[in-house]
Amino acid sequence: MRIVPFGAAREVTGSCHLLLAEGRQVLLDCGMFQGREEGKNQEPFGFQPSRLAAVVLSHAHLDHVGRLPKLFREGYRGPVYATRATALLMRIVLEDALKVMEEPFFDEEDLETLFRHLKPLEYGEWLRLGDLTLSLGQAGHLPGSAFVVVHGEGKTLVYSGDLGNRQKQVLPDPSLPPKADLVLSEGTYGDRPHRPFPETVAEFLGILGHTLAQGGKAFIPTFAVERAQEILYVLYQHGHRLPRAPIYLDSPMAERVLELYPHLVRYFSEEVQLYFLQGKNPFRPPGLQVVESAEVSRALTREEGPMVVLAGSGMLTGGRILHHLKHGLADPKNALIFVGYQPRGGLGAEIIARPERVRLLGQEVPLRASVHTLGGFSGHAGQDELLAWLEGQPRVVLVHGEEEKLQGLGALLASRGQEASLATFGEGVEV
Repeated sequence: MRIVPFGAAREVTGSCHLLLAEGRQVLLDCGMFQGREEGKNQEPFGFQPSRLAAVVLSHAHLDHVGRLPKLFREGYRGPVYATRATALLMRIVLEDALKVMEEPFFDEEDLETLFRHLKPLEYGEWLRLGDLTLSLGQAGHLPGSAFVVVHGEGKTLVYSGDLGNRQKQVLPDPSLPPKADLVLSEGTYGDRPHRPFPETVAEFLGILGHTLAQGGKAFIPTFAVERAQEILYVLYQHGHRLPRAPIYLDSPMAERVLELYPHLVRYFSEEVQLYFLQGKNPFRPPGLQVVESAEVSRALTREEGPMVVLAGSGMLTGGRILHHLKHGLADPKNALIFVGYQPRGGLGAEIIARPERVRLLGQEVPLRASVHTLGGFSGHAGQDELLAWLEGQPRVVLVHGEEEKLQGLGALLASRGQEASLATFGEGVEV
């Protein structure tokens, strides 16, 4: 049994891992490269799609499913296994990606071909491919997210996918994996643990309270899948403690996800399920207004505060948030609150460094608004949670992380007697 990484090797995006075992080839995720690496999406896969026996997905984020339509475009016609939640969320994610791509590498026909080949696989259910068996465990990262357990040739492989932050309340905690001969594990936050979540929520509410009390606007760049809904959940629980103000969800994609959530109740934590059983939707706080059109979005930029604005993109790579910031960063009453990862070299990282002026949509804008970074909202496991999840595993190969973060996690694993290494693109690892 061998596993060959064709993405997310010493980088965060493009998760795609080829499993070779029992005479079969199975692909674990098929993600899009993003940011500086997006040119790789146009390149060949490094394997023949038509020779794959199956594809198994961990979750619906674009960096784990974004090249699936390309896989079908290049000849794959086999099954794609995923939880029902992943399948439903993936349709929203991929349809949106096709709309905004500057250089599309798939089309609507490829999408429809993919959707016809989706097969449900739920937690604990065994998938048998000849003498190879696979199953999914709870990863706690998105509704329906999973880690993958593979048995074949007398060996056991575990692929983590993305592991969730156990401190958060919306999703179940990740389950512990079985002991394996090899674990292919993410290490996104391998360099540090997260701040305690209650402290993060308290700081968030403090920033909102101060901003709204002085008539300001709170701008929150959010990812449309999970993070936007997570913030709405916090506002549902704690909004009564804040000055009264409208909450604008200015993201059509996030609204599609919000409309889907009541159909995914069994994938949430028991706390969230209880709200739904009581006839309440905890992702729709009082005062929530969904912004449907771009015209209404632009009109919002001219209105006075107080207000809370959630808009994409979460990394400021485009979307409606840029118009809000262009018109709002010059006002010291306003606040920009980052609740998601900002990559090096990106606009978010530039703003966090507090220059006097920022270039937005072709215009120089004075930066007078307050700027806040709340890493505790991360959807990924922190260093301490990764170490706990990997406890007792003899061999670990690290993926899905910046190289220095993976090295830091690898050193800690080695210090407690585990064999740890970093994956290299295209280089197979024996299980």
